[in-house]
Amino acid sequence: MSDTKTTSASGINPGTTQVSFEFFPPKTPEMEETLWRSIRRLEPFQPELVSVTYGAGGSTRERTHGTVKRIVQETTLKPAAHLTCVGASKDETDDVIRSYWDAGIRHIVALRGDMPELGAPYVAHPQGYQSTPDLIEGIRKIADFEVIVSAYPEVHPESVSLEADIELLKRKVDAGATRAISQFVFDTEKHARFLDVVRRAGIDVPLVPGIMPTTNFKGTKRMAGRCGASIPKWLDDYYVGLDDELETRKLIAAHVAAEQVNRLRGYGFDRFHFYTLNQADLTFAICSVLGIHRQPVPTPAPVA
Repeated sequence: MSDTKTTSASGINPGTTQVSFEFFPPKTPEMEETLWRSIRRLEPFQPELVSVTYGAGGSTRERTHGTVKRIVQETTLKPAAHLTCVGASKDETDDVIRSYWDAGIRHIVALRGDMPELGAPYVAHPQGYQSTPDLIEGIRKIADFEVIVSAYPEVHPESVSLEADIELLKRKVDAGATRAISQFVFDTEKHARFLDVVRRAGIDVPLVPGIMPTTNFKGTKRMAGRCGASIPKWLDDYYVGLDDELETRKLIAAHVAAEQVNRLRGYGFDRFHFYTLNQADLTFAICSVLGIHRQPVPTPAPVA
């Protein structure tokens, strides 16, 4: 993997680092306050974009739209709205796509999505987009969005093999995807090996590692189980006996994330996507460790 250490994995100038942040739409007024405190605190880092997730079966469609629209109107950030194939016809999905464009949103994270019933096998809507490449082609026909997709260094839990995942990623890129964000992986070597496989397959879009905070380690393990991400024994051992030690878990989580990002930089990765879980502290700390300095936040330009 010697070439990965001298070549930018993410497609930006060597020696620079870019970040993006992920949020989820709030369910309650209290959660909304927490979300916007986090957005305001992280905005001075001027991320490339901030993504807003989309619930299983499209369950948060309206809240996702409301959140990204408010980001456009009230901040200087570039929001990327998640969009899935699940539970909607092509006409309904196309209406959402057009509404994003009309609201000033220029980035979409295109995903297959999960069924509303946890663990239920995926079934495409009979009048809907049948796959992620199909959805990407539909987005591209409507407007010139930047389309971001997912990638799975440890194999998607429903995939038959890594080769099948790579083939699907190639189809996504051929359909018009412009970058891929990886599922979180705690074994950094797997990120590097995955990058090699992706490049050998002729996929040359930026590959951006997803960085997951481990402060709520029990929650992290539940998420890892659902998405097929492994938990190394060394990481599990860090949190033994710390269920009631929140401040200590915060310190460990910051150490784990900073160490992973610095190792990934050694392999040529220069973009990182932080799953913030609507909390700013750890992401703030890691951006500071990366040497990304906060900038004065100008007043956002009005949306045309």
